[in-house]
Amino acid sequence: MIPPSDASEQDGESREGLLPELPECVHLLGAGGAGVSGLARLLHARGHRLTGHDREASPFTAKLDELGIPISLGESDVAHMPTPDAAVDAEGAVAQSVAAIIRSAAIGDTDPQLTRARDLGWPTFKYAQMLGRLAPRDQTLAVAGTHGKTTSTWMLYHALRGIADAESDGSAPGTLVGGLDVTLGTNAVPPEGQGRFAIEACEYDRSFLQLSPWGAAITNVEADHLDCYGTLAAVEEAFAQFASRLPREGLMVLGEDVPDLVESASRAEVWRLGRELKVEWGPDDRGCQAFRLIGPGWATPEIQLKVPGEFNVKNAALALALAMGSQGACPGGLDLQARAAAASRGLENFQGVERRFEYWGRDLVHDYAHHPTEVEATLRTARRVFPGAPLHVLFQPHQHSRTAHFLDGFVKALNTADRVVVADVYGARAAIDSHTAGAEELVQALKAVDVDAVYGGPPAQAAEVFKTEMTFETAGLVLGAGDIDGIKDDLLG
Repeated sequence: MIPPSDASEQDGESREGLLPELPECVHLLGAGGAGVSGLARLLHARGHRLTGHDREASPFTAKLDELGIPISLGESDVAHMPTPDAAVDAEGAVAQSVAAIIRSAAIGDTDPQLTRARDLGWPTFKYAQMLGRLAPRDQTLAVAGTHGKTTSTWMLYHALRGIADAESDGSAPGTLVGGLDVTLGTNAVPPEGQGRFAIEACEYDRSFLQLSPWGAAITNVEADHLDCYGTLAAVEEAFAQFASRLPREGLMVLGEDVPDLVESASRAEVWRLGRELKVEWGPDDRGCQAFRLIGPGWATPEIQLKVPGEFNVKNAALALALAMGSQGACPGGLDLQARAAAASRGLENFQGVERRFEYWGRDLVHDYAHHPTEVEATLRTARRVFPGAPLHVLFQPHQHSRTAHFLDGFVKALNTADRVVVADVYGARAAIDSHTAGAEELVQALKAVDVDAVYGGPPAQAAEVFKTEMTFETAGLVLGAGDIDGIKDDLLG
């Protein structure tokens, strides 16, 4: 057993006090997950004493270690559970104080620590449930969508930060995102004062239905997570339910292809890209686009993005619009044009998110793409960034169920690569996957349409296979949302 961190010994983050729904001590299962690790930072800032567990170390667990939050590693076992300080009850008897459990979506109901906590009568929460309790309705702005929500949420934060810096009223935005901002080196920032709270709203397991934000953006809606939804119609209905959770006085910002069903479900005002929101495209600099955004009663100056891909212009447009619309609900402050200029300056400070078209070398890029649409868009962007270069792809499929559901889609998306190495499937939710396919099936399907594809095996072995045909003339993409990022040193060594 491990003692919890002592938040009182940590430095300078502002604190609002303990969450009333939680005891002081909190134990995190799946602590290295993108969402749970960010939640840990926010709870730590409020003074909660934290411990955590995950199967293996990651950049997220390293960040928590820097805060003094002890994270144990290895297979789940009750020995990893915390030892909260003893407490004295009203009759003077000594009893162990209660800790709460917060778990990621990847932690199943039979996890030994979760089972033991329930036996002890400790309160247990899924990550999404706790996020819903942490996010104040009148200050929260949520970004949802099948693709692009991590980048769009960080773009929203930076736009809000630009406005806050210009207004200088003592408030500052906060955020909780499923990826590390490359400049800030974090996935969570506590809000200050009346600052807005920008959060990534995940649709897996209908998690986003735990949220009640003031405003929201939905980037796009496609079939995904069919292990829990079953059909695209069920996915669309869940997004419609999410849209219906906004208040009448709120704002919903939609991508141009979001289904009408979702828009009609919203009680809030709706701005849609291509209708209320118009993009004026500017010049392209090796895949990084300049643009202007025109909205209801305002227009931005030209903005030069520092992240590549036409899809990121759309992400940025939605983020800017939500920042503008939400700040418009606040009395006083800057006029609309000054606010648009401030939001644009903030957005131009955004340098990207780790694992989103992240350069590992001059001609080697890693991206989190793990859905056919994302893989296709990343390859298309790479062709613009590396014009004329043979494109070699090392792909780690994410979840056996997704690989099975979208096997044909992955074949179509990877068909434009000059060579493909497929690593073993990363199966964080393998215990709850039922419909499955593996790397070998994907390789055979690619070969059937004459793609130069080879099975790579485990990530480290796949890296060696990938390196064999990489030359100074080729460009490389390493794709996947699992632990494939762990091979960076193997490829660069």
